[in-house]
Amino acid sequence: MPHSILITGCSTGIGYTAAHALQKRGYEVIASCRQLDDVTRLQAEGLTCIQLDLANTASIDNGIQQALTLTEGRLNALFNNGAYGLAGALEDLPTDGLREQFETNFFGWHHLTTALIPHFRQFDDARIVQNSSVLGFVAMSYRGAYNSSKFAIEGWTDTLRLELANTGIRVALLEPGAIETQFRANCLRAFQRWIDANNSVHAQAYQQQIARLSSRKSKSAQALPPEACLPPLLDALESNHPKLRYRITRPTKIIALLKRLLSGKMIDKIVQKAS
Repeated sequence: MPHSILITGCSTGIGYTAAHALQKRGYEVIASCRQLDDVTRLQAEGLTCIQLDLANTASIDNGIQQALTLTEGRLNALFNNGAYGLAGALEDLPTDGLREQFETNFFGWHHLTTALIPHFRQFDDARIVQNSSVLGFVAMSYRGAYNSSKFAIEGWTDTLRLELANTGIRVALLEPGAIETQFRANCLRAFQRWIDANNSVHAQAYQQQIARLSSRKSKSAQALPPEACLPPLLDALESNHPKLRYRITRPTKIIALLKRLLSGKMIDKIVQKAS
């Protein structure tokens, strides 16, 4: 039976694609976006959409109440997807910038998820799906803030899965690699806000990062459209035995295998080249 599901970060990309696809599949979808203009746009497209800002606990609490009201208490699934990236060397990253990254990418997820768990406990088959990243298990230069938030989500999710093992709540992680979304544009705005690129010892390397983030398309030949995340998401939501992790894109699967086979120094050489 299709779930009644709340999805965060639905303005574009994976969340947007998932909201439309799941609704067509028969799910009762409550999409959410941070900006009110995006909420209005998705409502005009036929989605039930609410405003939910993961960096604002009052907004999260209000979004939860709206979702429970709209579903008349049937809500039994959550797809944590809303997040953004902040590029830049760690030595150039102001602590407040890192806090802001974690507020959306980690603390907001924690607040939303833990608030829903008591409600989910009443169901025999509730689902929590976390959209992590290849950068949740392998680090890359100039992505330290995002790396840190996703590494934290991975450990947090593994712990939650263990703690809910004797309940009807099943927990899974998606780990996409390069996906063609507006992620780079959002990352560039965060970079320009927090990083003083011109006065950094990394100024030359930042020119490459700015060029990468300014591109409308990923430079990775292995990048996939958001639709590539749908089969893993559906399995995480519908399988009687969902996987703990779903690795998406060929490079993600390869680096996961190499981490098991190679030394840490060899992995460092590989990801330095990729960076």
